[in-house]
Amino acid sequence: MNPRYILFIHLVINDMILLTLSVLIQVLSYVFFTINVSLCIILLLMAILANQNTPLTLAVMAVECYTAICFPLRHGQICTVKRTYIVIGLICMMSLLCVLPDLFITMATEPLDFFRSRKFCLREAIFKNPHLTKKRDITYMLLLVLIWLTLFYTYFRILFAAKAAAADSRKARNTVLLHGFQLLLCMLTYVYHLANNGLTYLFPKAVLAIRFTVYVFIQILPRLISPVIYGLRDKTFRKYLKRYLLCRMSRSTQQVAALKRPS
Repeated sequence: MNPRYILFIHLVINDMILLTLSVLIQVLSYVFFTINVSLCIILLLMAILANQNTPLTLAVMAVECYTAICFPLRHGQICTVKRTYIVIGLICMMSLLCVLPDLFITMATEPLDFFRSRKFCLREAIFKNPHLTKKRDITYMLLLVLIWLTLFYTYFRILFAAKAAAADSRKARNTVLLHGFQLLLCMLTYVYHLANNGLTYLFPKAVLAIRFTVYVFIQILPRLISPVIYGLRDKTFRKYLKRYLLCRMSRSTQQVAALKRPS
């Protein structure tokens, strides 16, 4: 199996988990307004974990493109299936180490009745210790600097390799650019609360509409780019997709013709 497809599948599944949890939290917030704190903590931790996995996976995918173009003879030895699974495990472990302090500090500082109470399911309402906010901001800045340095390095190395006029190099360069654009959209998550609070201050009568609109543009739309970057642009995936769609369409046409045929 190709390590590139393993990373792509991991990215898509991770985004599906994030969207499912985000939609669930939104629906529960709209229907019940407040939910049990313990349930909210579980949903928030899983959503935060999936949200942090996405930029790290994009950085690893850019490194895989860089290895395939700049070290084509050693790509098969460097990017093996076993190492790909190890890297995915390290990504999840790194994200988990960034999330677990929120849980431990909250359990140590909040009384037991807090976890039995009902609150609006927001990260700021549940993990409200001021030290956690500072920790989150520092962690985000360090990860973003590391990821952006990785993307810039891989892009310029691939750009120099593309001077040989190889089609694969140009495609990889465009792919890394799309990774950067997708990462830029993922960074909008970090200004979600700023945008939400600012628009709510300007339009206080449209709180629900603002929350829904900001959620769609910041949480959902960036996740729709992943299938385009590594799905529809990939020749192998596109070939099987066309074959599957044409096969289904031909079967549907045959079934309709059979139903219309007089007995």
